[in-house]
Amino acid sequence: MHPFQCANILLPKIPAMDNWAVIACDQFVSQPEYWQRVRKQVGESPSTLHLILPETDLEEDCSAAIASINETMRRYINEGLFREYAQCFLYVERTLLNGSVRKGVVGCVDLEQYDFSPQSQSVIRATEETVADRVPPRMDIRRGATLELPHVLVLCDDQQQRLLESLTAKKQELPLLYDFELMAGGGRIRGWLVDGKNQAEFSAQLQSYEDRMTAQYGPGAVLYAVGDGNHSLAAAKGCYEELKALGKPCEAARYALVELENIHDQAQIFEPIHRIIKDCDPQALLDALQQALGKREGVSVGWHIGAEHGSFCVSPEEGVLPVGLVQDFIDSYLEIHRGTVDYIHGQDAVQQLAEVPNTLGLILPAVDKKSFFQSIIAGGTLPRKTFSMGHAQEKRYYLEARRIG
Repeated sequence: MHPFQCANILLPKIPAMDNWAVIACDQFVSQPEYWQRVRKQVGESPSTLHLILPETDLEEDCSAAIASINETMRRYINEGLFREYAQCFLYVERTLLNGSVRKGVVGCVDLEQYDFSPQSQSVIRATEETVADRVPPRMDIRRGATLELPHVLVLCDDQQQRLLESLTAKKQELPLLYDFELMAGGGRIRGWLVDGKNQAEFSAQLQSYEDRMTAQYGPGAVLYAVGDGNHSLAAAKGCYEELKALGKPCEAARYALVELENIHDQAQIFEPIHRIIKDCDPQALLDALQQALGKREGVSVGWHIGAEHGSFCVSPEEGVLPVGLVQDFIDSYLEIHRGTVDYIHGQDAVQQLAEVPNTLGLILPAVDKKSFFQSIIAGGTLPRKTFSMGHAQEKRYYLEARRIG
């Protein structure tokens, strides 16, 4: 079975999609006012908002909210809200606010071929360390669900850019299923149906891509890497393993709906996530860091302490990116010395925060796309907060669905 394959995909039969699609549940967690505006806009109209639980709303006891989600899923199905497109892919183009167009294909991954453990040898792997306590709340939501809605983005390493582009070249021949503006500054999204002969041809393209990857990296190759939504896919895997252990039929649960994107797409921006270490002796930490990792050649790591700033070089080691070396050192250092770490987007924010006394700001380099998959193969999952796939408003919106119960 292909690790990534076609699916039975549901789309709502509604006159306008403006209120249907909402952004991934793990965005704007510290900005509840964003979700308040979304609730006000959506109201009682059909929406994926009623089918997900934003993380800003997570509480110790979410049983009532989860029960409401499950009941709404059943009601939407019983009312005939959805149209099912059987055994298909959807080709998706997302026009971002900067005008770039990010290409993707919606299909499903086989959870039998996915493992999120750090030293996984599966063909579908996590990119970043999975935080154990972030998985159970997602499993609680999925256990009683009759639908799944994807915000997971899975990456392929198609340097020749043949795979998704094979659909780009023929999109004028494909049925256009949706074309609308996403709410709250999310840009525009369009989706085309890929079924029948076109589905078979794209499946052949998938096989060709997988063959190329195996030839390049050997039998231990990772074919697909989870770029965003690691914990949601881990929850799907956890629920599937539970059902297997209980001996219950679980064919639908074996798969999870995702969007496949190419890491080498020019619109796919990998932004570095910088570090702020607070309540520390910043100069002592910087000296220790430079002594441990500083090299004459390598990639530049910038630092800020108050009004002072500078940089030093860190060389990657086999299977370990420079950001991983820095993170490993910070973790070990703070086990002995005082201080706490925050993860920051934007160099200006780091510079401003580093003006606070007893604070060290570190400007980390962007991940090299060309060595990304090779780093996962050689060294396992990347350190937490290694990279971000764009800003919050560029994350995937819930739109398509699939029956799982």
